[in-house]
Amino acid sequence: MKSKIINMADKTSDALDRLLASAFEAEPIADDGFSAGIVSKIRRRIWVNRLALPVAVVAGVAFAFKPALQLVNALLPLLNVVPVEIASAPMQLLPQVQLIILGGMAFAVGIALINILEET
Repeated sequence: MKSKIINMADKTSDALDRLLASAFEAEPIADDGFSAGIVSKIRRRIWVNRLALPVAVVAGVAFAFKPALQLVNALLPLLNVVPVEIASAPMQLLPQVQLIILGGMAFAVGIALINILEET
């Protein structure tokens, strides 16, 4: 059963609408699988693009693991040379909760102002 809207649209169509509808109802042109081949190539490229970055990251981590480990082992003796007072941060240098909240509020107001300025 068709809805009333579709029936009304069928009744109000003119000759040009019927001509266009008949043109689009025609059989598709035979292309011997060309369209399917193009679609499969596009899908293959999409998957290659999706997998390229993760594979490159894994390969980079694998190559960089040994030199990074050697760098850490070379820097460990330097920690014995640094005085304890410099290595540990005093509690006065750490930000207080009120300062963090105030900074977050200032950041939010700044973002809101930028959005308002962009709209105008």
